[in-house]
Order: sequence, then C-alpha cells, then structure tokens
Amino acid sequence: MQNKRKFEQYHRYGLLFIAPFFLAFLVFQLYPILYTIYLSFTDLKGWNPAANLVGLDNYFAIFRNPLFLKSISNTFILWGVNFVPQIGLALLLAAWFTNIKLRLRGKGFFKVVFYLPNIITAASVAILFFVLFSFPLGPINLALQHFGVLDQPFDFFRSETGTRLIVSFIQFWMWYGQTTIVLVSGILSIDDALFESAMVDGANDGQIFRKITLPLLKPILLYTLVTSLIGGLQMFDIPFLLTNGNPNNSVLTITMFIYNQAFTGSRNFNVAATASVLLLVLSIVLSTLLFQFFKENSKVGRK
Repeated sequence: MQNKRKFEQYHRYGLLFIAPFFLAFLVFQLYPILYTIYLSFTDLKGWNPAANLVGLDNYFAIFRNPLFLKSISNTFILWGVNFVPQIGLALLLAAWFTNIKLRLRGKGFFKVVFYLPNIITAASVAILFFVLFSFPLGPINLALQHFGVLDQPFDFFRSETGTRLIVSFIQFWMWYGQTTIVLVSGILSIDDALFESAMVDGANDGQIFRKITLPLLKPILLYTLVTSLIGGLQMFDIPFLLTNGNPNNSVLTITMFIYNQAFTGSRNFNVAATASVLLLVLSIVLSTLLFQFFKENSKVGRK
C-alpha cells in the first residue's frame, strides 16, 4: 500500500514535468488554429475589431480570387521543379556514400559541405543570389557574356521563367544536402547481409539499388516526400526576400498571399484566415493521399 502511494506521488511529478508542453501547445498552437478557423467564417478586416459571422461566403469568394489560384499553381510549380532534381541527386549521392565497393574517402567532409546551405539564413541566401543574378553587371551575366552564351545582359528578375528557375534552384540547393543525409541514414539502417548476399549472387550495383535499396527505403522516401511537400506548401522566405513575388506575381506562394492579405493593404484577416485553413486542409489531404499511395504499392509489391 505504501509503495502504491509513492508511485502515485511520482506520477503527479511526471504530470507536472509534461504540463509546460501542453500549456504551450494550447496557447501557441491549438488556440491560434481554432481562432483562425473561426476568423475564416467572419468578415473581419481592417482596423475594425468587430467581426460578424458570414458562413461559407469567404470560401466561395476565395476560389474566385485569381491571385489565390495563381499562388496555388506557383507553389506547386516551384516545389515540383526543385523537388524532382533534389530527390534524384540525393538518391544518387546516398547510393555512392553507402556503396561498399566504392569505399569513398572524405564522406564526412562532403556531407558537411552538402548540408552547409541548409544552415545559412534565408536572408543571406536571398542577398547572395540577388547579387549573382543582378542586372546588368552581376557575376552570372558577366560570365555568360564572357563565354558567349549571351550577347547582352539578361534581366533575370524581370523574367517570370527566370525568376521561377532561380527560386527553385535556391530551394533545391538549400535542401538537397538535408535530403541526402536522411536517405543515407535510411540506407544504413538496411541489413548489410542483404547487400552482401546480392553481391555473392552476382548482382550489379544497379540491380542491388533497384531490387533491395529502393523497396526497403520506401518508408524513408515517404517521410521525405511528405515533409518536403508540407515545406513546399509553406514556402515563403526565399521568394519573399528575393523579389517579393514579382515579376507579375510569378513566384507568389500561398503563404505570401496569406501574409499580404493579413499584414498589408486593407488587412483582410478573413481572407488570410480562409486561405490558411485551406492550406491546412490541402496539406492533410495530400499527405493522406501519399500515405495511401505508398500503402497500396506496398501491398502490390508483397503480392
């Protein structure tokens, strides 16, 4: 009986230790989410503190907003253009780093170099690339003219395609190292005996990668895809700092649209809240579909 009382006392201490997390979650995460959902059903805007319920009017209106629809397409374009080469290069580097036959030297050094762009602040990266691609005397313009690629300077930041490619490349450059390290960790968690058995049976590197590495790496690939997708949907800092969404809103993302609606101009908090809720729903739906897709593929693979 006495031991039971001591256990209950220790149990109370445990609750006290975890209480700060739940308090912080309730105040700084759950409450803002619920309040944002509430605002999406109101007409709150400007400096007027009063808000009236308007039902689903905001949701019907936002799908008629061409700027919001363009921000959605921009977000997926920027994410797709940077993620496809990112996952391809990361898989290639991960395969090289974990290949038993190659025995590459200095792998730790290269991992640090590849990961380094991820720890540089977005503001510094934006300034760096703005200077590199500046018009007319930026280093990229001068180099392209020197090698005969361009006859005259090209204003990259007045070109929609050029700006999109620059933003996508920056996102790719900043995150491919992180993706590589995650994939390397996933490959290293696979039992070495499987690779050794395959080599004894005469399998080459390509066959080992396709038949052993990729199938067993599916959970890590799913994690990488989902986290990259959610991060891509929340893309904000680089396009905002680099060109503020210009030219012609070609790199205006969903989160930039939300920011502009809430904190600039007429301060349309109701529109910003509605877009935020839709962004949350979009993230949940796409993540669920990816989980279902990988689950179905795993079932087919087992058959």
